[in-house]
Amino acid sequence: MNTRSMIKGVLDHGAMPALERMIVFTAHRQKVLTHNIANLSTPNFRPIDLDPDMFQEQLGRAIDHRRRSRKPLDGDLNLRSTRQVEERHGRLSFDAAESNQGILYHDRNNRDLERTMQSLAENNLTHNLSIDLLKSEFDLLRAAIRERP
Repeated sequence: MNTRSMIKGVLDHGAMPALERMIVFTAHRQKVLTHNIANLSTPNFRPIDLDPDMFQEQLGRAIDHRRRSRKPLDGDLNLRSTRQVEERHGRLSFDAAESNQGILYHDRNNRDLERTMQSLAENNLTHNLSIDLLKSEFDLLRAAIRERP
C-alpha cells in the first residue's frame, strides 16, 4: 500500500466523507442565499436556492449504500446525481433552481427576506455543526497517531 492510498483510506473512513460533502453543500448554499439577499431590491430578480432536504436524502442513500457494501465503514460515498447536485470524479457541482416561495412584488421581484434569513441561519448552523464534527474526527485521528488521548 503506498502512502497516497493509505491517506485516502484514512480520510474515507467513518463519517468523514459525509461531513466533507455536507460542508461543501452548505458552503455553496451560503453563496446562493447571500446572492439572493444582495439582489433583494433588484427588479425582476428571481431568487434561487438548493434544496437541503433533497441533498440530505441523496447523502443518506449514499451512506446506506456504503453500509450494505463489504466494508461498511470504509470507502468513498458515491452520490447519485440529481437536478441540483452532481458528483463527478469526487467533486460536487451544484445547479441552484429558482425558488418560488417568496412574495411577488410590483417590481416583479419574488422575495421574502424573513424566509431567506431563516434559511441562512439554518444553513449556517448546519455548516458549523458539520465543521465541529469533522474537527472532532481529526482530533481523534491526531490522538491515535500520537498514541495519546
